[in-house]
Amino acid sequence: MKRKSRRRLIDNEDEQNPLTGVANLFDIAMVFSVALLVALVMSYQLPELLDPNEDITIVKNPGQQDMKIIIKDEGKPIEVLNMTDEVGGGTGEALGTAYRLADGRVIYVPEDTADASETN
Repeated sequence: MKRKSRRRLIDNEDEQNPLTGVANLFDIAMVFSVALLVALVMSYQLPELLDPNEDITIVKNPGQQDMKIIIKDEGKPIEVLNMTDEVGGGTGEALGTAYRLADGRVIYVPEDTADASETN
């Protein structure tokens, strides 16, 4: 009688595979990580990051040396722009003038090329 009960325990397929529980742990870990990701996005109040039809631009560390601009456009991959101290150069034409007001606002006044050509 003892011999038969031992043999049945050995023949049980669930008892033979020690990795059966590991698959369940992996599934639980995946569900937990997705829930954590959604909770993180919601805590920053940025559900637009999860919507593929939304356009969003994020500026990290504005005005600092390590400033980054993160751009998410519809249908395009997310682009990260790192700011550097290098100054851009090249040829071009003046498009207008920018003025900084006393309250800190900046106003751009475009040049009117039609008026400029009439006065010359």
